[in-house]
Amino acid sequence: MASVKDNTPGLGKTDLKLVTPAVTRGGITHIDDVGHGKVHDEEHHEDEFKISQKVSNKYKIFTSLTAGAVAGAVAKTTIAPLDRTKINFQISQTPYSYKGAFLFIKNTVKNEGFFTLWRGNSATMARIIPYAAIQYAAHEQWKRLLNPENNRSMPRSLPPGRRFVAGSLAGMTSVAATYPLDMVRARMAVTLKCRYHSLFEVIVKIYQEEGIRTLYRGFTPTVLGSIPYSGTSFFTYETMKKNYFEYSGGKDPSAYQRLCFGALAGLCGQSASYPLDIVRRRMQTAGVTGKSSEYTGIIRTMRKVVQAEGVIGGLYKGLSMNWIKGPIAVGISFTTFETVQKYLRSLSIFQDSDHG
Repeated sequence: MASVKDNTPGLGKTDLKLVTPAVTRGGITHIDDVGHGKVHDEEHHEDEFKISQKVSNKYKIFTSLTAGAVAGAVAKTTIAPLDRTKINFQISQTPYSYKGAFLFIKNTVKNEGFFTLWRGNSATMARIIPYAAIQYAAHEQWKRLLNPENNRSMPRSLPPGRRFVAGSLAGMTSVAATYPLDMVRARMAVTLKCRYHSLFEVIVKIYQEEGIRTLYRGFTPTVLGSIPYSGTSFFTYETMKKNYFEYSGGKDPSAYQRLCFGALAGLCGQSASYPLDIVRRRMQTAGVTGKSSEYTGIIRTMRKVVQAEGVIGGLYKGLSMNWIKGPIAVGISFTTFETVQKYLRSLSIFQDSDHG
């Protein structure tokens, strides 16, 4: 830290003023802010930062929506068979085991065909494409709102607390916008093909047989679950990118490193929110499992599950399956999102150096 003399008239003496040195790493200038740590942006590494500077906010929203849609579709399609297996155990009182999960997959293929493992995936795509698109775009915009002192030439990272809040708000925003589609997808995943033939048929039958409010059954635990899940996932991923940024001198992480960061983020996020995931699945599928009178609220559903199956065997049933599929899905999602987003923003059609 350098010091210079300040001979400002009227002071009557020479004062010393600390001057903050600028440091350039990876093509980006950083300032060591006294008492506040180092100024940087964990989101934008060297190439990403240069590209992002040239994109106006309206195009940032569009590219985030597009990249998020692609990321959600790729990630969910990859783990769809595991997802269906997990939901089957979540909504039943059958104890979960790896052997049981394997037998479910084996029997499904034997009795219904290989591609029925992706049954309900059309409903999943109808939900996850807008969900992931809104979540990623909302996250970027929430970060802008929560970081008003940020500017384009000298980006500042969010402090840890606001980093978590931005992720949580992004999750809540996307859940609120797409929830009925999640309800429909859960129904298709746990019923035979003869019960529901299409996404539209699920919606019509639920409306006719159970009422329109049923489309929002389980909404509250889903929103509450999105707070720790999305908050923890985004917080963990961006914190790891931030640490890598400092360690590497501003270099972009490789695809493999992004997969690892995302996998750890998914592991932490799933573990933090899993009991509420159990509750929402029970409430969503109560109409086809004969439990409509029992699973009527978060506390009541949670109590019923614990009484019948115990805390670990009930509220954490299938968590080990989630520890496999969750990290895979989140790692693929984050990596695909950032790869597609970076590609889109590198196209001249989206670049406007006069706006940011």
